[in-house]
Amino acid sequence: MSAGPFDAFLLVSFGGPEGPDDVMPFLQNVTRGRDIPPERLAEVAEHYQRFGGVSPINGHCRELLGALEADFAVNSIDLPIYWGNRNWDPSLRDAIQRMADDGRRRALVFTTSAYASYQGCRQYREDVFAAKSGIAKAPAFARIRHYFNHPGFVRPMIANTVAALDRLPADVRDRATILFTTHSIPMAMAYSSGPDGGLYVAQHDEVAGLVLDGVTEATGVEHAAELVYQSRSGPPSVPWLEPDISTRVAALSTDGVPAVVVVPIGFISDHMEVVYDLDVEVKELADKLGIAFARAATVGAHPEFVAAIRGLVLERAQSWRPDQRPALGEMGASYDICPAGCCPNPNGPRPAIAGKD
Repeated sequence: MSAGPFDAFLLVSFGGPEGPDDVMPFLQNVTRGRDIPPERLAEVAEHYQRFGGVSPINGHCRELLGALEADFAVNSIDLPIYWGNRNWDPSLRDAIQRMADDGRRRALVFTTSAYASYQGCRQYREDVFAAKSGIAKAPAFARIRHYFNHPGFVRPMIANTVAALDRLPADVRDRATILFTTHSIPMAMAYSSGPDGGLYVAQHDEVAGLVLDGVTEATGVEHAAELVYQSRSGPPSVPWLEPDISTRVAALSTDGVPAVVVVPIGFISDHMEVVYDLDVEVKELADKLGIAFARAATVGAHPEFVAAIRGLVLERAQSWRPDQRPALGEMGASYDICPAGCCPNPNGPRPAIAGKD
């Protein structure tokens, strides 16, 4: 199958430490310029050290890359795959340098973030632009659209949620509340996300509804459900998206809810925010309150998601019409090129790839 004008595929991810000595330098990279107190960094570092200083995200990227390479080969897509992280090795700049050295001239970027927001979209685009600056003969970059409502992203989450419900005790399963969770961001950033504002929350609402509908169809049970937020990291004086997941679990306990299923729809693979903030902190809270707890798996390298990425490559490479682009729900397929003013940088304009500004 033709990859059209593209001669390379670049996976861009957040990055994470892979040993105890990496943890603090990694956190300093992530928080540079944000005035995070040293004691807060030390607290977060302990979360990583609990797992041997290793974030699961790089392992998941390697798994996804291996699955993509195999899928591309089986489907005769001749598109070399590269991988670069924003905050840790393998670095984005090193990946782009390798692409230039290999003679790649036009690359398609896939980011491990499915939704619109400054941190989830434009910052990735800015970082690619900055990383290629000064590299002789660096390729030109286009990007794959937001894929939050692609069937290959939504359907695995439905299956994973049903599987999580099945792990609950049978006597409370049908009375479980489903908590769809994503990373909290500052309210101002949420309001400015997308070309017209509010897109971050709207996209998550859409996905939560799609997954809930699929779970209801699969189980025959209409569960109570809501969208919650997690992993806030800003100062108390700055409003962030709420409600916080721990606050809601405590309130549900007070209301007599016997079980919760947590579905991390905001993460395509396990991050520290998933394996610590959810699997440790929220689970410990649920255990303390006597609420049965199950966490749905992230999409990761699910075969249907891998096939979806292949489809997204082909639709971008072959300029499929809007009605040919798979999307569930009412929002339709997202744009390939970000409109001017979309998800603005709160610190002022910076150049970015794949946008009109």
